[in-house]
Amino acid sequence: MSSTLDLTEDLLRRPSVSPEDHGCLEVIGARLAEVGFLNEPLAFPPVENLWSRRGTGRPLLCFAGHTDVVPTGPREDWRTDPFDPVIRDGILYGRGSADMKSGLAAMVTATERFVARHPNHAGSLAFLLTSDEEGPSVDGTRRVMQVLEARGEKIDYCVVGEPTSHEALGDTIKIGRRGSLSGRLTVHGVQGHIAYPHLADNPVHGFAPALAELVSRRWDEGNEFFQPTSFQVSNIGAGTGAPNVIPGELKVRFNLRFGTAQTVESLQGTVLGILDRHRVKYTLEWFVSGLPFLTEPGRLTDAVAGAVEDVTGLHPRFSTTGGTSDGRFIAPTGAQVVEVGVGNATIHKVDECVRVADVDLLSRVYERIIERVLLAGTD
Repeated sequence: MSSTLDLTEDLLRRPSVSPEDHGCLEVIGARLAEVGFLNEPLAFPPVENLWSRRGTGRPLLCFAGHTDVVPTGPREDWRTDPFDPVIRDGILYGRGSADMKSGLAAMVTATERFVARHPNHAGSLAFLLTSDEEGPSVDGTRRVMQVLEARGEKIDYCVVGEPTSHEALGDTIKIGRRGSLSGRLTVHGVQGHIAYPHLADNPVHGFAPALAELVSRRWDEGNEFFQPTSFQVSNIGAGTGAPNVIPGELKVRFNLRFGTAQTVESLQGTVLGILDRHRVKYTLEWFVSGLPFLTEPGRLTDAVAGAVEDVTGLHPRFSTTGGTSDGRFIAPTGAQVVEVGVGNATIHKVDECVRVADVDLLSRVYERIIERVLLAGTD
């Protein structure tokens, strides 16, 4: 059996830029099959997914993650080939090393060791893996959960291997994530000569007071688990490129990240109210990429926090910050979802990397989580 580091390096050599998998699931599935897992490939081309389960009893503890990675950016900016893993001074470099192929390898080796010692364990173990997390996230975990729901297969506890740590492995775990609501706004005006503004209607000027209010608004105070809602403009543009033409329309992309203090409907109502009050002429399309979810402190959070403390001596901080994750598709089915993984300081960056020592340490944490959940008996 190869080490967690060996498996991580094998996965890193596969250029699985989303939605490509490049054989990662095949490698992982083969390892799981050797220890008694039943593999069920669920492909929705071009996306590949794997549902792999060992056992039929409850509770069902699932490891979830993704094999796809973001593009490398300019390769000349990397010190070494992003798909040729290199270790320098105790650091492993490569695209996906932190997000999240080291996490995938740690899940696999932790499971192999646990099954070897406890072949007749209570409950069930499962893996839900996809090549569509960094992309649209339409045909990945979302689709697999629809399949499981249709046949009544329920996940009780889910550990997502996203990189969550800051200074030291396990110092932070995610017990939820904020929701994400985006808008594609078009502000309508009338194009004209810049010397004759009375014959035109400048949409930039018309939208400016509304934008000022949207940006300065205190949307809410957050709550015990979630920080206050944030509004951010991600893209804005108008004009023909000519310096003497008033534009006929303005296009704006914006996003709201929100916790359980808000709903999609309440946020939409506030935005529309501000636009209408300022008499903005507009059309607006909405996109919801995820609703907020929260796993209240309980059995899974205790198991994960306890496992981190057992292995590292750290008492982790609970957090809901950061972007979205595939946990947003799993939690609504009633599963408790917690995310724990390696450091996130270099994810999506040039020279993405992970501490070599953390790779095996994370595997031990995952193994201890399995022990704390499945060896404790059922509810």
